[in-house]
Amino acid sequence: MPSVIHFEVAADDVERAKVFYQELFDWKLQEIPEMEYWLITTGDEDAVGGGLMKRQHPNQNITNYIGVSSVSEYASRAEELGGKIVVPKTAVPGMGYFVICLDTEKNPFGFWEDDQNAK
Repeated sequence: MPSVIHFEVAADDVERAKVFYQELFDWKLQEIPEMEYWLITTGDEDAVGGGLMKRQHPNQNITNYIGVSSVSEYASRAEELGGKIVVPKTAVPGMGYFVICLDTEKNPFGFWEDDQNAK
C-alpha cells in the first residue's frame, strides 16, 4: 500500500530554517551540494525523513511524497480522479522519479518512484 515516505520543506532563508528544525526537533541535516538540498533525518532508520530546499515559488508549501511503483501510473489515476499535475515526471539521476500533483482541494503532494537508473 502506498504511504508517505518523504517530505520537503521549502524555505525563504535556508540557514534560518535549518537552525529552526535542528533546535526544535534535534533533526540532523546533511547537504547534497550539487542539488542545494539538505536531507533531513528525523529519527531512527524507520522514521520518515525529509528534505529542505530553497523555496521555488511564493506558494510552495511543505510537500509530502507517497512512494509508488510507477509515478506515471499514479499521476494518470490522480488526473482521472480530478487532481492536477503541476510538475510532470522528473528524474533525480541515480535515485528515481517524482511527480507533483494537486488534489481536488488544491493541496500539493508528490509521488516518488525509486529507480537507481533514473536519468
